[in-house]
Amino acid sequence: MFVKPLPDVRVNTLAFENTPLVKPTGFREYDARWWFGHPSSDVAPELNLMGVQALGMGLGTLLGQLGVKREIVVGHDFRGYSMAIKIALTQGLMAAGCKVHDIGLALSPMAYFAQFALDVPAVAMVTASHNDNGWTGVKMGAQRPVTFGPEEMGRLKEIVLSGTFEMREGGSYHFVKDFAATYTADLTDRPRFKRKIKAIVACGNGTAGAFAPQILEALGVEVVPLNVDLDHTFPNYNPNPEDMEMLHAMAAAVKEHKADIGLGFDGDGDRCGVVDNNGDEIFADKIGVMLARDLSSIHANAQFVVDVKSTGLFSSDPVLIAQGAKTDYYKTGHSYIKRRVRELNALAGFEKSGHFFFNAPVGRGYDDGLVTAIAVLDMLDRNPTKTTADLYADLPKTWGSPTMSPHCADEVKYDVVERVTKRFKAMAEAGEQIAGHAIVEVNTVNGIRVHTADGTWGLIRASSNKPELVVVVESPASEERLRAMFKGVDAILRENPEVGAYNQTI
Repeated sequence: MFVKPLPDVRVNTLAFENTPLVKPTGFREYDARWWFGHPSSDVAPELNLMGVQALGMGLGTLLGQLGVKREIVVGHDFRGYSMAIKIALTQGLMAAGCKVHDIGLALSPMAYFAQFALDVPAVAMVTASHNDNGWTGVKMGAQRPVTFGPEEMGRLKEIVLSGTFEMREGGSYHFVKDFAATYTADLTDRPRFKRKIKAIVACGNGTAGAFAPQILEALGVEVVPLNVDLDHTFPNYNPNPEDMEMLHAMAAAVKEHKADIGLGFDGDGDRCGVVDNNGDEIFADKIGVMLARDLSSIHANAQFVVDVKSTGLFSSDPVLIAQGAKTDYYKTGHSYIKRRVRELNALAGFEKSGHFFFNAPVGRGYDDGLVTAIAVLDMLDRNPTKTTADLYADLPKTWGSPTMSPHCADEVKYDVVERVTKRFKAMAEAGEQIAGHAIVEVNTVNGIRVHTADGTWGLIRASSNKPELVVVVESPASEERLRAMFKGVDAILRENPEVGAYNQTI
């Protein structure tokens, strides 16, 4: 028997040491994220180590209910508390009868790769991904190469919060020594790049710093390291290539070292951001268009999947149209896009956040920042007379925003998005304008994305992993139209008092 978890237990008390704390909102749409606590913060934790044990017991129970062999790969990212969380998770998994294969410090894609390399059905990677220090979480899957979606996360939540664990004998633990060498060998067992490439490799002092420079050097890249020393205080910036602070640091380094490209990896290495040789930041959706052009020139009539935050060029670019490429716009989220890529047997899937998914012959279907970086460098190799900036300049011009996230509590963010969706749909039906233009299309596959006749669009959705909303705008017409759309979208958003300040804006 184990103690039933509670949603709220006060820290520095006897109860905190004897009761599993698991806040229900930590079970997100496609993975788990909780505020574990930070010395500089007075925000109460949402999870304790007994709560992590309960999560492990719940995950082991769920594997049994899914008919999956109770055998699982675990790994952890480089944060001061991640190893302790992984050990607590492992204890819970073993109590539920699981055979645990521990690959140690790892990137998320290393854990996904381990499912194939070790022939293990399930995975649980302890990582808060790009979230700030103090956050923790687990990315889970039981059917390679996909990870859990809302159905599995909902069942896991129910098991854990109700304490209905199926404990079993026979749990065991195996530490997989030097698994990083196996992962490295898999990525480097291929020809070196023909083209001479100098690359800034930025890791924000996160986990990728232990692996990315060596792998790219082995492929013939002249690596200029930027913040690759492991330091879980993240002294320079949060390792998130979607944040402008990291992109600006990469851009400055590209200019200083006259590099051909800047490659930036997030905290758990499943995403890659790019800066061109001029020091201009290229948002990940535009990199996706560049890669789609390159890949569809080799693979006729290629199918791609992109998330609703992504540029409209995937459907309007004349080169993609001429090459017979088809694109499906789908829900944002690594599990959603990963599953959709598999369902459609797409060649690749691209998210604006930098999660890219390549099927064979490029990858195995899961998101790996290093596989993405290698695909970008292969694109350069196939275009020896063009720079990264040249390939970027070849795209039709659009003005796009970064991903902008106003604070909104987890408990209310979906209600706010529902209200905003109803408001925009009513505006469209009534013929009302936004930013001086009529609404000609409304897409509600994930939040709401509103389009005007000149191709300008704005998106509002709920973040799946933080107490935030997500706002993105783009215009193929002008920067003025971009800013007008943002002003119009934000005005509708501000009708809801629960919406707070943005993390960054245009």
